[in-house]
Amino acid sequence: MKLLSPAISRLARLRHWRIGYWMYDPVGVQREVMQDLITHGQYTEIGRKYGMSRLFSVRDFKKAVPIHEYDDLKPYILRLMNGEQHLLWNTPVNWFAKSSGTTSDKSKFIPITKESLENCHYQAAKDVLTLYYNFNPDSDLLTGKGLVIGGSHQISTINDETHYGDLSAVLLQNTPIWANWLRTPELSVALMDEWEGKIERLAQSTIQENVTSISGVPTWTLVLIRRILEITGRETLREVWPNLELCIHGGVSFIPYREQFKKLIGNGPVHYLEMYNASEGFFAAQDQPGDEGMLLFLDHGIFYEFMDPAEYGKPDPQTIGLKEVETGKNYALIISTNGGLWRYLVGDTIQFTSLFPFRIKVTGRIKHYINAFGEELMVDNADRAIALAAEKTNVVVHDYSAAPIYFSDDGNGAHEWLIEFEKEPDNLQQFAYELDCALKSINSDYEAKRYKDIALRMPLITVMKKGIFTEWLRSKGKLGGQHKVPRLSNDRRYADELRALTNSLL
Repeated sequence: MKLLSPAISRLARLRHWRIGYWMYDPVGVQREVMQDLITHGQYTEIGRKYGMSRLFSVRDFKKAVPIHEYDDLKPYILRLMNGEQHLLWNTPVNWFAKSSGTTSDKSKFIPITKESLENCHYQAAKDVLTLYYNFNPDSDLLTGKGLVIGGSHQISTINDETHYGDLSAVLLQNTPIWANWLRTPELSVALMDEWEGKIERLAQSTIQENVTSISGVPTWTLVLIRRILEITGRETLREVWPNLELCIHGGVSFIPYREQFKKLIGNGPVHYLEMYNASEGFFAAQDQPGDEGMLLFLDHGIFYEFMDPAEYGKPDPQTIGLKEVETGKNYALIISTNGGLWRYLVGDTIQFTSLFPFRIKVTGRIKHYINAFGEELMVDNADRAIALAAEKTNVVVHDYSAAPIYFSDDGNGAHEWLIEFEKEPDNLQQFAYELDCALKSINSDYEAKRYKDIALRMPLITVMKKGIFTEWLRSKGKLGGQHKVPRLSNDRRYADELRALTNSLL
């Protein structure tokens, strides 16, 4: 098969002119994308509501159409799921990507159209392949198979024509036939939703394959690699798959996992490539593996706007376009898509690492969160879970903050909850159990990561000295006013500061 590598490389790189077209005329291409979206949108219920047939400029579009969050579009989505059509997009919507919940829902369902599948997700996947071969023309990537660690939900049928699953399951179910020749495992294994059995089947069915790439969320990928090494008795993954050359990751920050991957994969050149592929759209991917920024995909049925996070919550939040963005500044991502999302607040914050071409990195969420393991835990989830656990155990929580405990050689990840109680629980383990149950009932992604402790262990509760949070705010010069203790953090900076302050006061 390696004899075919030069021909495969040339074929893949032939598409690079398409990428160059939107890389070097980004503003013009984005204008064309917006016009195409409005052409489709004018024949929908939401399009008639906002008069899209009369919108001929970006300024008119932003003036007529408000920024939406999921709850704003939810009534349309529920009707779509019940079989109505032409509400958000003018072609049939029969698929929905199930994603983590909003403030009022355990899960949200993002419409997936034929156009968003073909012209966004699949086109972007082909562009990633082209970019990789352009970077590494001597690659043997497609002479082997790509191991795809799919999602945690089976495809579920709502009615005869409407289906949902997490994004990876939807993409796998609709993937072109030719793509099945290039990946492993078989679809029945990739779509399993019982994770303990799935990891075992993934390991057993792929050990003998010529795997040249792995793609998945880092937490689950680590679990799989460790199981493969257990089964084979090998020290490194390189001994199992000597031709492994690419690790594709996304969904959570790779920083806490990089050294573990290097250790488990072993010696030899392996490229790490980050992608920004969400339920709402395929936004970006690294065109130079190893660089910090990801190339923003501009000709994939998505029109982008960028909002200063300080605008969030204002009656008329203002946004800017590509011509006005600056490097190193946080922006909330606002998108209009060929999946029927209109001026939709994704919730992520990004920074531009370069302009012309435009490259970005994900810096977090517009609100506090923990997403170290793909659980997408939001403050509202945490507040509700703390309240439920306190009620169940008859305690009073004065203040709290939570942070991740990362994967290590000693065990899987967890959340540490630093809690100042007004009234402490008689049984701290019972409180942890109730907190865990509440979080699982509120957040479906947390529930999936907690399944049988495969990726995420029970919460660790650390009882804090009374008054420690007030003292911490005072030490930061932030006591009083609108300053608050950060409820959730995706790193351990605040947690370690609180621990250090506690030790200094002993």
